[in-house]
Amino acid sequence: MSAIATAASLDHLVLTVKDLDASVAFYEKYLGMKHAPFTSKGEQRHALSFGTQKINLHVSGKEFEPKAANVQPGSGDLCFLIQDKVDEVLDRLKADGVHVLEGGKVVNRTGARGKLCSVYIRDPDGNLIEYAVGPALQKFASQF
Repeated sequence: MSAIATAASLDHLVLTVKDLDASVAFYEKYLGMKHAPFTSKGEQRHALSFGTQKINLHVSGKEFEPKAANVQPGSGDLCFLIQDKVDEVLDRLKADGVHVLEGGKVVNRTGARGKLCSVYIRDPDGNLIEYAVGPALQKFASQF
């Protein structure tokens, strides 16, 4: 069976959030993303940009059409490859009072391109956020 189309990369994804300001502040502080408001179909929209990707934000109850069939805050599970040493990120999260999942440690996982060294936290809506260092950057992680 041949594919109808072949995916090349991810351009953006959408998160439904309870509190736009809290979500923007979280992603700016904890992942270095930039708030990128934009206008579409005459309406003010909000996104978080990083690298060549973005996350569009929909406020719960005020989503834009078309949207996913069952939207709700806190249903995302996102993994971000980072440029930092993952153990240093872990230390900074703990110093900032952020609850770190998986026993508060760096854990080994498998990503799209192989082994990952990861740290897990939750955003203000309860979405699972994974900071990960992959094989190409493993020299930056002391625990791989």
